[in-house]
Amino acid sequence: MPVVRKKKSAAKGVRAAATSRGNLAVSKAERREQILKAARDVFAKRGYARSTVDDVVAEAGVARGTFYLYFGDKRDAFSELMDGFAERITSAIITIATDDPSRPVADQVLENIRGILRVCLAERSLTKILFTDAVGVDPEFERKLGTFYDAVVQLLTESLKDGQALGVVADGEPRVLAYMTIGALKELLYQAVTLGLAEESAEALSQQVFAFLREGYLRVQPVVASRRPRARHGA
Repeated sequence: MPVVRKKKSAAKGVRAAATSRGNLAVSKAERREQILKAARDVFAKRGYARSTVDDVVAEAGVARGTFYLYFGDKRDAFSELMDGFAERITSAIITIATDDPSRPVADQVLENIRGILRVCLAERSLTKILFTDAVGVDPEFERKLGTFYDAVVQLLTESLKDGQALGVVADGEPRVLAYMTIGALKELLYQAVTLGLAEESAEALSQQVFAFLREGYLRVQPVVASRRPRARHGA
């Protein structure tokens, strides 16, 4: 009997070890994401400069050594957060097609505005970090951030040039128009996250931004929301 119990115990130990290895393999990505979310929340609450790795691991509920398994320092975590955020914003922007009658230019412009605002309001912590902490982190990261903004400015500038050629954008220096557009959008987003506006506010804000641009340089017909016909009396 003792021999049998020993064999069962050994088999159980092997299964437990295999399960542990499987859980470890699955949880690496989850652990990394857990630490990133903790870093995001800490940076948003305390500011990047005042935050420490100890603050992050306390928020994440992990050991200090666990943090260093995934990141070299807090700047690495910060950089990854900003890279992911920038990628989500870029992915929300669609290339506007002017030769598709089923997709009016006005609808596409509004969809781009809506996409950007939704991402930023869904990630209010990252939006706040971007506007309050990203600049001045260090020269290397500031160059990286500058490259991102330059790419956005260039993308919008080229789009505005194309719009001018097609008659849907008013005359003017495209790059100046791009700077003014991005500046207005940045201020709106900063105020939105500071006031704590939720993601549900994206639609109303999108309509207002679209109306603002249409009163400025856009030369497109307003987007008309579809409405159900009212029932006639006596029908």
